[in-house]
Amino acid sequence: MLNFLLTDGQIAGIVIGSVVFLVLLIIVIRSIVVVDQASNVIVQWLGQYRRTLHAGIHFLIPFFERRIKTVSLKEQVADYKPQAVITKDNVTMQIDTVVYFVVSDPKLYTYGVENPLSAMENLTATTLRNIIGDLELDQTLTSRDKINREMRQILDEATDPWGIKVTRVELKNIIPPRDIQEAMEKQMRAEREKRESILIAEGRKQSAILIAEGEKQSAVLRAEAEKIKKITVAQGEAESIMTVTKARAAGIVMINEANPNPAYLTLQGFEALKEIGNDPSTKIIIPSEIQNVAGLLTAMKEVVVTPPPAAKPEKK
Repeated sequence: MLNFLLTDGQIAGIVIGSVVFLVLLIIVIRSIVVVDQASNVIVQWLGQYRRTLHAGIHFLIPFFERRIKTVSLKEQVADYKPQAVITKDNVTMQIDTVVYFVVSDPKLYTYGVENPLSAMENLTATTLRNIIGDLELDQTLTSRDKINREMRQILDEATDPWGIKVTRVELKNIIPPRDIQEAMEKQMRAEREKRESILIAEGRKQSAILIAEGEKQSAVLRAEAEKIKKITVAQGEAESIMTVTKARAAGIVMINEANPNPAYLTLQGFEALKEIGNDPSTKIIIPSEIQNVAGLLTAMKEVVVTPPPAAKPEKK
């Protein structure tokens, strides 16, 4: 029914308008550029560099501006295959390298070199051969950090015109020839056995030292114990002698104060003779007159008990 209401010219105009609208809509949509974080977009104006778009939304001028490349600003890793290199002492080995880099200038990265990654791979292989060619095998195996630093510095300077910043270079694997590997393995086994022998010897040495120290301390402790024992015994004997001496002195004082009679002294003399007679190594000659013995004891009592007479005053 719509065909009866519109003329052919009107229908054609509606179709053309719809097509134009769709074309304009597509052009507008294609002119919108959304740049992701940590990325840049290179835009050309009729074949020439125009500008660099950073993260966000941007609009291009239709038919004049065109995006040609998206460059990632993240740190990237280039893992290269093993390269055959020859050392200064003519030893051929395989070394594979890992290069870490970031794009510092998207414009130079886009226009500086045709294929930046391939160019950097060839440059890395050439630099590695030059550095290893000045080193002998032992230096190559023990100077990995030095080689890494030299390569990073050389590559960073060489790739600067390409808008690339080399952050780190690592020699991942260094593979010498098979015969050298076997010789190195033998040397490593010998070194391990040597270290093991040294550790065992050190352990025995430390054990002997500890045993000697223990015996020394034990001897010192035994000597100290023996010393303390003798001191204790001597102190006990001294105290015993002092106690006996004090007891005897007290007994003498009591006897003196009691003024014993001759019969008691005679009995004590018999007791003393009895104690002396109990000793099998002692020979005693008994006087024929017991009365003489009693007299002797009485005289001894007078000497022990009777105090000396006081001195008489001199006559003037």
